[in-house]
Amino acid sequence: MDTLTHALSGALLARAICVRTPALVPVAPLTAPAVGRFSAPWDGRAGALAPWQAVVVGTVAAAFPDIDFVVGWAGEMAYLRHHRGVTHSLLLAPLWAWLLAWIMSRWFALTRAQPGGWKSLYVIALASIAIHIAGDWITQFGTMLLAPLSDARFGLGAMFIIDLVFSGVLIAALLAAAVFPRRRWPAVAGLALACGWVALAWDARGDAIAEGHRHAQRAGITAVEVEAMPRPASPFNWTVAVYDGERYHVAHLNTRRTEPLVATASDHFIRRFSAPYQPVALAHWQVLPRFGQGSDADWVREAWQHEALATYRWFAAAPVLVKTLERKGGDGGVERCAVFGDLRFGVPGRDEAPFRYGVCLNGDRAATLVKLALGQLLPV
Repeated sequence: MDTLTHALSGALLARAICVRTPALVPVAPLTAPAVGRFSAPWDGRAGALAPWQAVVVGTVAAAFPDIDFVVGWAGEMAYLRHHRGVTHSLLLAPLWAWLLAWIMSRWFALTRAQPGGWKSLYVIALASIAIHIAGDWITQFGTMLLAPLSDARFGLGAMFIIDLVFSGVLIAALLAAAVFPRRRWPAVAGLALACGWVALAWDARGDAIAEGHRHAQRAGITAVEVEAMPRPASPFNWTVAVYDGERYHVAHLNTRRTEPLVATASDHFIRRFSAPYQPVALAHWQVLPRFGQGSDADWVREAWQHEALATYRWFAAAPVLVKTLERKGGDGGVERCAVFGDLRFGVPGRDEAPFRYGVCLNGDRAATLVKLALGQLLPV
């Protein structure tokens, strides 16, 4: 999920935890009227956390795990290996929450905004990091929940990486919470609606996978694996892939649509993004050999198994050959290149898909790791 949506989710969760409530403090017993102050629902003491402070902590903490983008400075393979790793780990979340709570408490103390220590911020920091992890877990990219003990990726596979409705619900709930600062219900309702949207997408995913199994049965395909990949614009847009051990049988479909959706260049982008997904009954199934076909398949398999692609093999969930190329090597010999993509990121109508990597083999010389970008092979 994108970092902005993560930050919004943390801010909304903080508002659900901390609301502005009038706390009655008698200035002079029996003679003076009561006056109000800001307080957290769990703390009635003077100087307790104010809602705006909770929102700041929640926003920062929920965005924090994506700080791991810096691993990209060490190279693209390092990014694939370590993104959504230790900063997204459930095991390390308490440590990151303590670190952020301590830093934020120091900052509040310097600005004289909040005299309390890190303990007053810890619950919000931990909850906001947890909601970030959950936000990545519901996508298909997945996240390494058990890092650094395990590099296994876990993902619900229900949501596309960017979902405008999901983000819109969070924004609307935050605005409602600002209008009703003494009420917790806007934030709670917003979080509940967001969870309901995820549940709707998860249910649609089940329908898409079921259609994959039905297609395999109709076509006489021995399905080794059936996967449904979420797509933008609607929770009912899916790319379904049936893998038979050698080939992917792929269709872009909408699990609720009964008629094709026609979009022109003048239509809004949501309609254009959604148009390629056909009703189930009209879905077009395309066959994509995983390693190509004919005489090339053998050396393409060799390229796929090369140690230079070890990280990409670990990363790619549905790898498929996207390009082969023969060219002259630096020593005058023939260099053969094979580039692979991941079906999870092949969105219809998008000219460039991310994460397309391969190797160029040149006899006994060391293989070259390459990527496909803007139609060109570039060294990695």
